[in-house]
Amino acid sequence: MSTKYGVLAVVAFVMLCAPVTGDGAEKFQKLSGPQIRARFTGMEMTDNVHWADVFGGNGSLTAYSMGKKKEGKWRIDNDELCIERGKDEGGCYQVWMSGTKVEFRREGLPDAIFEGVLQRRTARN
Repeated sequence: MSTKYGVLAVVAFVMLCAPVTGDGAEKFQKLSGPQIRARFTGMEMTDNVHWADVFGGNGSLTAYSMGKKKEGKWRIDNDELCIERGKDEGGCYQVWMSGTKVEFRREGLPDAIFEGVLQRRTARN
């Protein structure tokens, strides 16, 4: 009898540790321009380690990267989020979300995905 319960315990453990696939996988949804504005205004996108972009309500962008602060701008254009951080830094991206997870994607460049999470602004010096 103890062997039977041991096998059941191992099976239960394996099922709990198995990766989620199929319907449990994350489903990203492409946002429209109004959805992007509603979700990003006053919020921060970050990797929680190296960088953070704070999206001001007036189109201002404050970028923090490796302890350095940089000012820029953001806007919505044709259902894409356009970011300007200065000369040669920025671009326009499709915005895809799943919960708080965000992916910036560029049309025609399937491997060029920029990832982060969207959260309330964090206090910084």
